[in-house]
Parts: sequence; structure tokens; C-alpha cells
Amino acid sequence: MAYANTEALEKSVSIKTLQAMKDRCEKFTTVALYDAPMAAMAQNCGVESVLVGDSLGMTVLGYDSTLPVTMEHMIYHVEAVARGNKKSHIMGDLPFMTYATPELAMHNATRIMQAGAHAVKIEGGAWLASTVSMLSERGIPVCAHLGLTPQSVNKFGGFRVQGREREQAETILADAMLLADAGADLLVLECVPAELAARITKAIPIPTIGIGAGRDTDAQVLVINDILGLTETPPKFSKNFLSEAGDIPKALKKYVADVKAGVFPEDSHIFS
Repeated sequence: MAYANTEALEKSVSIKTLQAMKDRCEKFTTVALYDAPMAAMAQNCGVESVLVGDSLGMTVLGYDSTLPVTMEHMIYHVEAVARGNKKSHIMGDLPFMTYATPELAMHNATRIMQAGAHAVKIEGGAWLASTVSMLSERGIPVCAHLGLTPQSVNKFGGFRVQGREREQAETILADAMLLADAGADLLVLECVPAELAARITKAIPIPTIGIGAGRDTDAQVLVINDILGLTETPPKFSKNFLSEAGDIPKALKKYVADVKAGVFPEDSHIFS
């Protein structure tokens, strides 16, 4: 079975590549993954961006949340992914409390970048504006993360959809605009109503990457475990592409093709 627009990447993907895709209204795909073989496969299946997420705490290391993940964990896995993938844009998460101040963020972002990441991802709203500005001014691309930010799970009282109430939705929108103005290059929106994600995507100039945020974001991201049906209790926004495609390369190619065609996410994956 063949899928359109799923050729192996021929050129290295940069922040500028992803921005140009937004400007052309062309969807791109992101996969959260953690090792060299899967990173190489993603590159060969046309995945433009990969995220070495602190989700590895739950998907690889067996923790109940992302909070126990350390810089040493992240560096180990970023190095592995960078060895396996030479074309996709690589983002690396900064773990819980490793960017509590701008100076701490600078120190740990430097470590992630030296391990092979092309950008760092950090969770939080307006309080991060000065950190984003500092990192950006010093040549470190930043992917911001709003909505359900898993490092704040204890503050939220669980993994809950964010932005359903009008006041909270307006705060998320304002934070998105502030972080873009501060120099963020990308924005992940997780578990927010589709209408809110669409508003944010139109309101800011930088690409948005949705996970449980509807189909109007500039890109989608899924964790490789969810794509391959390895999650015991999969979240509403995920889909097992392996069950339809038959093998891992075809599953990744189908994910890429379905995102680009606007087929994924389906209505059943969207929050209102």
C-alpha cells in the first residue's frame, strides 16, 4: 500500500522549513520518539520533526508521570535520536524544574543542544516570556507548550482538557501571543478545544503543533507508542495506525499522509 507525500526526507528540516510550511498552509508532522532506530525510520517515512519528549518517563521508563525525568535521561535519548536521524528537525524537552529561572534554562538548554537537539521545548505561559527571550537572543530556538502541560499535572489535578472555560481560553490565547512575541519559534497545544486551537493558530505567526487540539493546527504530534498501539489505555486524541497499516514503516507513512490530507485527527479524536 502506498501513501502520497511520504517519501524519505531529502534535505534537512530546520525551523525555517517549518515556518515556510505554515506560510504555505502546508501541514507537517511530528512524532515523539526516543531511540536511534525509530528516529531513522521516521526520517525515512517523511516525518519532518521529531520530539524527544519527557514523555519517555511514562512510555519508556515506567513512571506514572513526567516529573521524575532528569537531564541525564533527556541527554541520553537526544543523543540516540540525533545519531539515528540526520534530516528531521529534532526538539528536546527540558524536564521538570530544569528551567525554573532564565539562567537555569540557559544552562540546561545548552546541554540539550550540545547533545544534538535543534530546539528546546518548555512548558508554561506568560511567566516564561523572559526565558524565551533570553534563549532566542542567544541562538537557541524554542518550542513553547500550552494547554495541558504534563509537568503541571499536580496543579491541574490530573490530565484534564484545558481552555474550556472562557477566561482560561483567553489566558491561553494571550500567553500564546506573548510567547510568540518573545521569540518562540513553535508552539505545542495539548488537549485544548479545537475552536481555541484554531483561534491561536490564526492569531500567531509561528507554527502550532497540536495533540488533542483539533485539525486546524499547522502540525500534529503523536507519541510513537500510541501510533504503534503500545499504550495500554490510549488517550482519546491518539490512533493506532499500525493496526490499519500492517507494519511499522507503513504505519508512520499513513500517519504522515493522513495528517497532510486533513484526515487525522478524526472527529472522535477532537475535544470541544
